[in-house]
Amino acid sequence: MALLDEGALASALEGLAWELEDGQLVKVVRRSGFSGALAYVGEVAGLAERAGHHPDIEIHWDTVTLRLSTHSVGGITCADIALAAGIDGLL
Repeated sequence: MALLDEGALASALEGLAWELEDGQLVKVVRRSGFSGALAYVGEVAGLAERAGHHPDIEIHWDTVTLRLSTHSVGGITCADIALAAGIDGLL
């Protein structure tokens, strides 16, 4: 799995609702309360399991922060972009 170069990453980000922070794709989502946040995480987990690629997830009551990168290569790959697009489709 290869890292995306700057041009490919910039192009991919144009179609996604994610931010680039410290070499990771980051998305912050607010849901209705803690159980809404947990339900959303469950949906994300289903996508991640099917993809065999998993985001780092933080839950703070009604707010979920997702971070995507491919740890084995130290940055963002096509797998991250594909999972980010799938997660965007949940909203």
